[in-house]
This record gives sequence, C-alpha cells and structure tokens, in this order.
Amino acid sequence: MNRLGGWLYRRAENVLAAMLAVMFFAFLFQIFARYVMNWPTGWTNELSAILWIWMVLWGAAFVLTEQEEMRFDLIYASVRPRARSVMFLISAASLIFLYAVSFPAVFDYVSFMKVESTAYLKLRFDWVFSIYVVFVIAIIIRYLWLSWQVLLGSAPEEFDPTKAGSGV
Repeated sequence: MNRLGGWLYRRAENVLAAMLAVMFFAFLFQIFARYVMNWPTGWTNELSAILWIWMVLWGAAFVLTEQEEMRFDLIYASVRPRARSVMFLISAASLIFLYAVSFPAVFDYVSFMKVESTAYLKLRFDWVFSIYVVFVIAIIIRYLWLSWQVLLGSAPEEFDPTKAGSGV
C-alpha cells in the first residue's frame, strides 16, 4: 500500500510540475508575442490564470503534506500529544463537516457553470472549476484518514524548532 501511495504521490507531483511548465511557457510566449511580435494575446493570460487555480488546488489536495501546511500553532505545538490529538480531531471534524455540508451546493454550482465558457479558449467553466470538487473530495478523504490514524494512537507530530525554516 505504501508503494502505491508513493507512486501516486510522485505522479501528482509530475502533474503539478507539468502544469507549472505549461504556465511558464505560456507566460514566456505572451512576453514574446507582445513585445517582439507586437501581437497581444489574451489566451496566454487566460491559460495562466486557469493553471494557477488548478495548481493551487491540485497541490493542496494531492501534493502538500500535513506538515507542510501553514498554520498558527503557538498553542497546538506547546501541548502534550494527547491534547494535540484532541485538538486535531476537533479541527478535522470541523473541516470534514463544513466541506461535506457545502459539497452539494458546490457541486450544483460547478455543474451549473457549463452554460458559460472562457473568453479566449472557450473552455466550459464547469471544466475549469471542476478541480474544486476534486479538492473538496480529496480533503474530506485526507482528514478522515488522518483522523483514523489519530484515533488508532498516532498523535500528530510535535513541533521541532530545529527543523523550522522560513521556507525560502
């Protein structure tokens, strides 16, 4: 199971890297077209914006690990493992509840957006925003899994100041 999970994680990273590469080359083409060829392009801007949305939500759903998420954990990091577990379970239950309650409305809205399309690429907005549906499902599953792990006795990791960094 761990091998399959590792393989899927690497493929999710590959998809994220491919989206970044396409966005970067679209950006470079936009600069070349506008300033060298004097030919403004709108589709490159649109593609970059769509890919940015997809990259953020895809990365948060499948690539970002629990330890890499940004959070204000002054109290959380200073308590004992049992208290961290309780705090995690309360937070996870809240997230699962809120995403699950909002899911029908999110799905209806994304489905409704099939009536509109983007200006240049003519992509239907339900396809553009479908990544949010995937994100919500992935986050619900992630927090159910993490909650299960905590209930089985695996406390969330304690803050290690020797591993702290600015992220730069």
